Amino acid sequence: MGEILDFSVRTLGECSIPSPIRLSGSGVKGDRSADYVSDAQKILYDLDAAHYGRPGQPDGSGVIECAGPRRFVYFNPRHVRAGILTCGGLCPGLNDVIRELVRTLWLRYGVTRITGVRWGYHGFLGDMPGDTLMDLDPDVVDDIHRLGGSLLGTSRGGGERTAEIVDSIERLNMNMLFVIGGDGTQKGALAIVRETERRGLKVAVIGIPKTVDNDLSFIDKSFGFETAVGKATETVGAAHQEAHSAFHGIGLVKVMGRESGFIAACTSLASHDVNFVLIPEVPFELEGPNGLFAHLKNRLLKRNHAVIVVAEGAGREFFPAQDLGKDESGNAKLGDIGLYLKARISDWFAADGTEITLKYIDPSYIIRSSEAAPADSMYCSRLATNAVHAAMAGKTGMLISELHNTFVHIPLEVAVSRRNLVDPESPLWLDVIQALGMPERMTNPA
Repeated sequence: MGEILDFSVRTLGECSIPSPIRLSGSGVKGDRSADYVSDAQKILYDLDAAHYGRPGQPDGSGVIECAGPRRFVYFNPRHVRAGILTCGGLCPGLNDVIRELVRTLWLRYGVTRITGVRWGYHGFLGDMPGDTLMDLDPDVVDDIHRLGGSLLGTSRGGGERTAEIVDSIERLNMNMLFVIGGDGTQKGALAIVRETERRGLKVAVIGIPKTVDNDLSFIDKSFGFETAVGKATETVGAAHQEAHSAFHGIGLVKVMGRESGFIAACTSLASHDVNFVLIPEVPFELEGPNGLFAHLKNRLLKRNHAVIVVAEGAGREFFPAQDLGKDESGNAKLGDIGLYLKARISDWFAADGTEITLKYIDPSYIIRSSEAAPADSMYCSRLATNAVHAAMAGKTGMLISELHNTFVHIPLEVAVSRRNLVDPESPLWLDVIQALGMPERMTNPA
């Protein structure tokens, strides 16, 4: 850390309307009553005290605005038309977020014109069949948290057609938009903010970070991550039973993680049954005296079974000649590392003359579509509630984050400036290596 970051948040104008949320708190700690949050309430981004007190920092750098209900709001609830959309891949908790956005808008603020935009950004563009707008109220969303997936549907792409999206926002007289999505989706939201500013439109655009891979920065964790780790851990348990019950049994499990190996790392720690974990941030080799195959053979000879967890983005160096193009979100399409490893492991042991029984499991889409676990459901509700508070106060161009156990406002420019990656020098990765007993490096000397 230690870099200069400006966390100043855009606002649409002065907040002069008393909030419909009536709080009895006096602002005095210990009076046992909740109180409003002011823009002056901030937390430190960098907790390393050595990085503070440096000269030349711009206003807003190093401190982050706290989320929560304001005493005065910018929007008159009777004049609000709010929109909600979900973009990208499925993630546990999407419906929990939608539900709480609607309930907070309607029941806490009295906003009764709420529109769900179906099929992500494409719902604004007129390129999807049928009606892409859906009226939402507390009755419509009452039970959706019990379901996986997204009530509004989702899709990739479309966010680059900014002018057309803002045209639709204008036609709909929409002055509040909640965008639920990951890095690419929030880049699209930032472009919308800039276009509305260029046109002089007063539209609050609030991002809610959604990435099951936990690869968005400036948040303690993304929603759906705990559910994903829980479901993946169940899968690893099944793979372990298969491997343990066979002669020279190998269980190979592929989990999500295009750029970041958090699900693979945390699942391996949680399950206690994993022997090797492969993630995008840590290179590895397959052959040679310090390659995966040699260590895997030694494990089989000693213990008769082994479990490997691999993140989907690991081992890209094994597909150097492949150009698979990009998906609609602009992400490079990946070769299937799970199937690749399955074939290479089988071939290597066959050539070595060592009998194995290999079982391969890819639970990715089962995990993505799961109902949120209680911890994630609670987290989603709090993200959504604070997103509504921010929008009603005229905040825009920001997303809601929980950072250092506090809900805060993060400017979109900062939020999309980098990805959250597993640091191979971090305590997390050290704990993984030590818990699994795997080599720190599986590469051979040059």
